[in-house]
Amino acid sequence: MIRALWTAATGMDSQQTNIDVIANNLANVNTSGFKKSRADFQELLYQVSKTPGSSTSADTVSPTGIQIGLGSRTAAVQKVFSVGDMMQTQNELDVAIEGRGFFQVEMPDGTTTYTRSGALKKDGDGRLTTSEGYLISPQITIPQNTTSISIGQDGTVDVFLDGESTATQVGVIEMAIFGNESGLRSLGRNLYSETVSSGSPVTGTPGENGMGTLSQGYLEGSNVSVMEEMVNMIAGQRAYEVNSKAIQTADEILQMTNNLV
Repeated sequence: MIRALWTAATGMDSQQTNIDVIANNLANVNTSGFKKSRADFQELLYQVSKTPGSSTSADTVSPTGIQIGLGSRTAAVQKVFSVGDMMQTQNELDVAIEGRGFFQVEMPDGTTTYTRSGALKKDGDGRLTTSEGYLISPQITIPQNTTSISIGQDGTVDVFLDGESTATQVGVIEMAIFGNESGLRSLGRNLYSETVSSGSPVTGTPGENGMGTLSQGYLEGSNVSVMEEMVNMIAGQRAYEVNSKAIQTADEILQMTNNLV
């Protein structure tokens, strides 16, 4: 019965991780560009009392054997990079990515991170930044006398200056794609960094080489489905409950065994 206690405990621990992941998904249901996570589980080791295929007589072998599992554990928590719903904002600095790709963000230490959130801002010098004030890479500066901004599907940034009737191009928003997006490291604040698992970024112009296009005046919403997460939470809660019941049952059997002494 001691084995059952520890086996059920691993199941409770796995479901606690599952609930933690679901809670984070639900907490970010309105976070622009957020990508939901999914917990994957795997079974633990087995105690083998009889190996399948072992001899049971001179002419026969065991068809199945005896293998007792020792529980489960969390194998991975991966990001699901499906595209979220497009929300119209009418803000000329809001840009959504339709398809694959990430905006490139220059960090204060000189490293480059990546984001799906296109809620761009301007700093005091007119440079495009994230909501945290980190610069978009390559840097694009909007002149002070700009009356309107136009961002094309290919990332071209044109501005209309005060007193001029023709647009002036001030830069191009480049994007990056990865061979394995789920291998990116989540940094928080809608930012990701590359890892060995994600592979090196391939940068380029939106709409080329498999990259998505840009939509000005839109933001990509979270890809979290509240209904799906609620169903997963109920299933996780019941799985946690039944594992705790298994611990209770094992404890009751141990108590009955002790009462025989």
